[in-house]
Amino acid sequence: MKSVLPDIAAFADEMTAWRRHLHQHPELDLACHATAAFVAERMTEFGVDHIHTGFAQTGIVAIIEGRGAGLTIGLRADMDALPIIEATGAQWQSKTTGIMPACGHDDHTTMLLGAARYLCQTRNFSGRVVLIFQPGEELSGGGQIMVAHGIFDRFDIAEIYALHTLPGETAGTFHTRPGPFLASVDDFSFTITGRSGHVAYPALCRNPINHFGAVIAGVASI
Repeated sequence: MKSVLPDIAAFADEMTAWRRHLHQHPELDLACHATAAFVAERMTEFGVDHIHTGFAQTGIVAIIEGRGAGLTIGLRADMDALPIIEATGAQWQSKTTGIMPACGHDDHTTMLLGAARYLCQTRNFSGRVVLIFQPGEELSGGGQIMVAHGIFDRFDIAEIYALHTLPGETAGTFHTRPGPFLASVDDFSFTITGRSGHVAYPALCRNPINHFGAVIAGVASI
């Protein structure tokens, strides 16, 4: 496993503080106002060249200029949390009742902030880097909303990269592959209509609970 770059290791303690702050103050869906303000404040300190706000309500697109001509490469992280009561007992446990960053988005935001700081310090790349901080990953499809707002065309993004934490894996290791990698959520609804009758003649009735149980077992077997 390759060691962490010394320039990045030098601000590991600060990144830990950022992550714990974000974990303690989670926000839901597209309403990541305090999180977005925290992100923008950090990037201003780093010297990010341009910071654009208001995409999908609280999303941010920020630009770091490199040295000379080249492609515009996007790096993306999500910012929102989940409506879950945290009971970890950690020192940095969520202070917002009923909301927890249970999916690691506080990690993702912190990692992209760390990348922003390193890239601003070194500028050792051609073209420019576009940092995309997305709200609403869990519920409202904030990524689609930001795309609909024209971020690819407006900022001429040629390629975009993102990652997700994977609990249980050895620290410092990565998994990747061409094409789709992680699952997404699809919502659907259906109606099961029963037929009433007498308890003494169940064969003449249609109990929707029994059929619903069969659906649950069938879906779980996919």
